[in-house]
Amino acid sequence: MTKTRIEEESQLGPTKELDAGALFVLKSRGSWVHCGYHLTTAIVGPPVLSLPFTFAMMGWVPGVFCLAIGTMVTFYSYNLLSLVLERHEKLGQRTLRFRDMGTTILGSRWARYYVGPIQFSVCYAAVALCILLGGQSLKAIYILSTTNEKMKLYEFIVIFGGLMLLLAQIPSFHSLRHINLISLVLYLAYSICAVVGSIYIGKSKNATHKDYSLNSHGADLMYGIFNAIAITATTYGNGILPEIQATIAPPVKGKMFKGLCLCYTVTTTTFFSVAISGYWAFGNQAQSTIISNFIVDGKPLIPKWFILMTNVFTLLQVLAITLVYLQPTNEIFEQKFANPKSHQFSTRNVIPRLFFRSLSVVVATIIAAMFPFFGDIMAVIGAFGIIPLDFVLPMVFYNVTFQPSKRNPIFWINISIAVIFSALGVLGAISSVRQIILDSKTYHLFANV
Repeated sequence: MTKTRIEEESQLGPTKELDAGALFVLKSRGSWVHCGYHLTTAIVGPPVLSLPFTFAMMGWVPGVFCLAIGTMVTFYSYNLLSLVLERHEKLGQRTLRFRDMGTTILGSRWARYYVGPIQFSVCYAAVALCILLGGQSLKAIYILSTTNEKMKLYEFIVIFGGLMLLLAQIPSFHSLRHINLISLVLYLAYSICAVVGSIYIGKSKNATHKDYSLNSHGADLMYGIFNAIAITATTYGNGILPEIQATIAPPVKGKMFKGLCLCYTVTTTTFFSVAISGYWAFGNQAQSTIISNFIVDGKPLIPKWFILMTNVFTLLQVLAITLVYLQPTNEIFEQKFANPKSHQFSTRNVIPRLFFRSLSVVVATIIAAMFPFFGDIMAVIGAFGIIPLDFVLPMVFYNVTFQPSKRNPIFWINISIAVIFSALGVLGAISSVRQIILDSKTYHLFANV
């Protein structure tokens, strides 16, 4: 049998020494349970509150079908990535980063000009979006708590960014394990609040007429469906699975699968319950975040304290999500500017860490304040970044690494998924950019939305 490229490279010599990024940020000390916490925080979050909106663009059957496909394909995809990573470890070359996988499997050019830039763009955009979401949650809490509404959205974004400036200094991914456990609990809390609030309003005398017909037709309907697919892909997106698996103490075999089972138990339960209850309650009037439907013309349809509590849970969990998606950026800074031969907390390493992590958060905060258009930007990120990273590359990596026979159904399943989702990514990109162009009339920098 012909040796794979990985087997050939594994015989070239011993594994090279870890660089500062891998040594200090991607510490391999965690268990599968910790991995499950990291995965859950990386995948689940406030975008779940947009799922009823995607149903409004597609309808009942396509909406449920899209969610089901997203669940099955991403669970399958992440398992394939995990198997490829386990293969590397078995051959003596444990791979710790997505771009390292690109280098080993596809070559350095693919890693440098495709895999690396896409992953960095997705993760850093996620940081900016999380800071925006944090600012929006702070503003919602402020509006619910006072009648003196003088503060603007960008001011809340700056406050949230200031808090992230402190938390960004947490040294390693592994250090977030307890924070991510709390994140999981907070996510369950506001997901339950979203479901309970939707059902309460849907059954109350304040319930609006439930219209499940589609708001658009023809080309607008088609673009809306592709836009909804891009948003759903982003909701399931991860983009940092290799970095999460890197936090597991060796041997890693089988541990990621357990972590994925924990993660997808939470994901499947909450995604379907929030999407179905929200669309059932509000139909085609479901807004880009379902919590917005809980207030009509400034009047809450459920007790104000309930909405306030939901926003507090959301705010706190967004802190954890932001920290998770800062890790790939932090790891790059450590790799470039830290010295692995010096102690992690030596002056030589602390000063550049403090400077570059702070700079990263400041720039992301400025971006969030300047472009506060969460729904449209989320769809663009899903189309350009999440779909290639989570729906296409894992299939390619598996086929190149394990070289399954063309008689093997896995080969054709992987090829089919890669081709279909590549096409959906292109169509989603076109529709999401089109939506931004259509909405651009209402856009302006530092908008108080």
